[in-house]
Amino acid sequence: MTSVPVVAETPAPASKESEPVVPLRHPVRWTIAILIVIAAAGAAWDVAMNQRYHWEVVFQYLFAPQIVNGALLTLGLTVVAMAIGIVFGTVLAIMRLSANPILSVIARAYIWFFRGTPVLVQLIFWYNIAALYPVIVLGLPFGGPGIEIGSANVLIAPLTAALLGLSLNEAAYMAEIIRSGIGSVDRGQYDAARALGMNGRLLMSRIVLPQAMRVVVPPTGNEIISMLKGTSLVSVLAISDLLYSAQIIYAANYQIIPLLIVASLWYLAMTTVLTYFQGKLERRYGRGFDAARVRSFRWLRRERNAA
Repeated sequence: MTSVPVVAETPAPASKESEPVVPLRHPVRWTIAILIVIAAAGAAWDVAMNQRYHWEVVFQYLFAPQIVNGALLTLGLTVVAMAIGIVFGTVLAIMRLSANPILSVIARAYIWFFRGTPVLVQLIFWYNIAALYPVIVLGLPFGGPGIEIGSANVLIAPLTAALLGLSLNEAAYMAEIIRSGIGSVDRGQYDAARALGMNGRLLMSRIVLPQAMRVVVPPTGNEIISMLKGTSLVSVLAISDLLYSAQIIYAANYQIIPLLIVASLWYLAMTTVLTYFQGKLERRYGRGFDAARVRSFRWLRRERNAA
């Protein structure tokens, strides 16, 4: 008996009509993205090819000594004003949270006043403080004896007025940022520290403030960047910062737009560097919290997929 070989039937090729059609996901989103890319490319092309921007003037003055010195002065103002603002803001935040009503009211009044008035007004006020107090005197209030320090016009020069206006205004904002960071620390940490015999100073310096950094660092980084750009206001006091240096140059050669582009490029470069270091600080102080957040997200995703 001969066996008949069984030949497997090969499936007929599927026609194009039978192939499933996979629809494009999020067509509206993709359309909007493509339109935005086209618009951005068109704007970039116009900026690059428009001769009225005078890019040769931009490259000529980008690293001019006046511009570089102005950028260095802008960085110096930012660092000093932020350092004073952070230290004084920390003191104000602790006063604001103090159980002593007098300290709390003083801190609240300071924050209310400096947050409620424009920083430009404060800068001009400090610049003209000699109109109110021609001589700076250190002494007792209510007409008590005092020591004459010197003339206000000499002691409060334009640079000093700029630092006073920027740092005192920044202290009010940093006080609220640090207060929110302190409030984010769990109350159990306070109880545990007191159970170990820590006093208020050790509790604040070793327990509360280090944990509050996770909440404080992101808005503080934003404040530093805002301060860097806000130093341009000191140009009204005839201080040779980055913007004022550019204004001096274009007042002589009438190349307003190219010099403003030069100043903008320097501001962009400095804010980019600050943003990079801000990100590193945020990752450092949020390591444990970020890992816990990622684990929680993965667990929720597994539970949702299992369901």
